[in-house]
Amino acid sequence: MTGAKDVEETGVGRPGAQRPAPAPLTGKSALVTGGSRGVGRGIVERLVRDGAVVVVGFRQDADAAAALAARLAAAGGLVHPVRADLTRPGAVARLFAEAEDLTGGINILVNNAGTMLRGKFADTTEEDFDRIMALNVKAPFLAIQQAAHRLRDGGRIVNISSTATALAHPSQAAYSASKAALDQLTRVAAKEFARRGITVNTVSPGGVETAEVTAGVRPEVLQQWRRASAFGRLGLPQDIADVVGFLVGPDARWLSGQNLQAAGGAV
Repeated sequence: MTGAKDVEETGVGRPGAQRPAPAPLTGKSALVTGGSRGVGRGIVERLVRDGAVVVVGFRQDADAAAALAARLAAAGGLVHPVRADLTRPGAVARLFAEAEDLTGGINILVNNAGTMLRGKFADTTEEDFDRIMALNVKAPFLAIQQAAHRLRDGGRIVNISSTATALAHPSQAAYSASKAALDQLTRVAAKEFARRGITVNTVSPGGVETAEVTAGVRPEVLQQWRRASAFGRLGLPQDIADVVGFLVGPDARWLSGQNLQAAGGAV
C-alpha cells in the first residue's frame, strides 16, 4: 500500500500532479508511400513512435511490409500495409481511399516512393525518362491532388526530394529533373493549401546508407559522399525520419513551402 510519504515524494495521487504528455501525433493518421524499406521504413517507425496510425504503401516487398507492421504492433503501434503500384492508372486514388477506410481519415501524407536512375544524357532512353517521371513526379502530384480533397484541415504534407537538385551530379540528369519538379510542387501546394492550415514541405536527403541508395555505387564514390558531409559519414534513415517527424509535428506549424537539406552539411 502506498504511504503518505510515497505520495508526497512522487506526486502520484496529488491534485494537480503532472501526467506524462501524450505522444505528439496521438490521434493522427499518416500515409507513407514507399514505406516498407530504407528511408520510408525509418519514417514509419518515427511516426508510429510519435503516436500516429500509419498506412504503409508498398509496391513489391510484401514480406518486408508485413514484418514492419508486426514488429511495430508488438511495440504497441498500428501499421496497415497496402500494396499499390503508383505508376498504374487510378492506383494513387485507390491507395488514398483505402487509407481513409482503414483509419477514418488522413492527417499526414509523406510522398517517399521514388526511384533512382543513373545514366548520362546520351544513354538515357525515352522509356527510362518516362519511368522515373511517372514515379518521382506524377505519383506525388496525384497524391497531393488527392490530399487537396481528402486530407484533414491542419494536416501535413512532406515530399522526399534529394540534394541532387542543388548539386549537379554527372549521370543524374533525369533523376535531378524529377526531384526539381517535386520541389516546385511543394512550393505551389504550400500556397494553395495554406487557407486550410495544411503545411507542405520538402526534405532533401544527401547520401543515405540504405541498400536502395548505395546499390551499384563504387566504394570510392561512397567515400566521396562521406567526405562531403561535415560529419564524415553517410546519413542514416533515422536522420531523415527525425526531420520528417519534426515537420509533421505541432512545432513546425509555421514552416511551409520550405526545402530542408538533410545532408549533414554537404549542401
